[in-house]
Amino acid sequence: MEFLEIIWLGKPLWIWLAFVGIVVTLLALDLGVLHRKQREIGVAESLTLSAVYIALGLAFGGWVWWYMGETAGMNYLTGFVIEKSLAMDNVFVIAMIFAYFGIPRLYQHRVLFWGILGVIILRAVMIGFGAAAIQQWSWMLYVFAAFLIFTGIKMWMMAEKEYDVGGSPLLKLVRNRLRVTDELHGQNFWVRQPDPKTGKEALFITPLFLALLMVEFVDVVFAVDSVPAIFAITTDPFIVYTSNIFAILGLRALYFALAAMVDRFHYLKYALALLLVFIGSKIFVADALGLAKIPPAASLGITFTILAGGIAYSLVKTAKPELKQAPGEA
Repeated sequence: MEFLEIIWLGKPLWIWLAFVGIVVTLLALDLGVLHRKQREIGVAESLTLSAVYIALGLAFGGWVWWYMGETAGMNYLTGFVIEKSLAMDNVFVIAMIFAYFGIPRLYQHRVLFWGILGVIILRAVMIGFGAAAIQQWSWMLYVFAAFLIFTGIKMWMMAEKEYDVGGSPLLKLVRNRLRVTDELHGQNFWVRQPDPKTGKEALFITPLFLALLMVEFVDVVFAVDSVPAIFAITTDPFIVYTSNIFAILGLRALYFALAAMVDRFHYLKYALALLLVFIGSKIFVADALGLAKIPPAASLGITFTILAGGIAYSLVKTAKPELKQAPGEA
């Protein structure tokens, strides 16, 4: 069993295998037990599942703190909070995608499940390339930091603009090159039916598959922000990947809880934009102050403050005013 002690990406192989085992177990429980039958997920169940996933993510962070030390634990928690917060913005875009394709709640969990599975693989690839790039060229960390500042400023300026699903170049390319049905076919991603042009039976993809494709595409776009953001916190691939994945695992549950109240978090985008600018700037600030890095506790505290402020401001500004009682009414 000596191979389990082999160091891979800075950590023993058994730690990576244990983490993969946890993820596979959670996905199997989700699809094979909790949601074996196709059904709608209510807000109450969504909130409960979301709380469970957050608790599991924090528990894993507690293990990281105990096994790898305070700094690693603090960096994991900061990365987890940042990714979870950026995922909320992702949730709002996913809601637009489902609305655009007219995907009923009954089939949304299926799209999200396979979407998350794809995300886990894509994030592994992106984080692997990011870690290799930073190890090979240390100055890449400054490129990531500058990119985060630019992205944060752009997000602030574009906060009032909604994502244009129909204008996506990927969606236009797929519709032009592949056969697509005009309507849903239950929970099927593709079906065989006669081609109107040839009269012969052919394979068609359904709007449900287009929704899945767009969810994956949107996550790649969001990962371009979130992956550099966590590399700006720590360059440890294990901390970066595990905090990312534990935050994403609860995205399905988070979606069903937040999709019904998207408007209540209207101003959160401004807080996320400010957070990206802070994360990118702190690398340059640390250099200016002659520090190796901004203390993890300070980064975590500022991150919490920015996000809590954005959420609180959104909830206050979007609260429905109470109806005033007319004179003489009981």
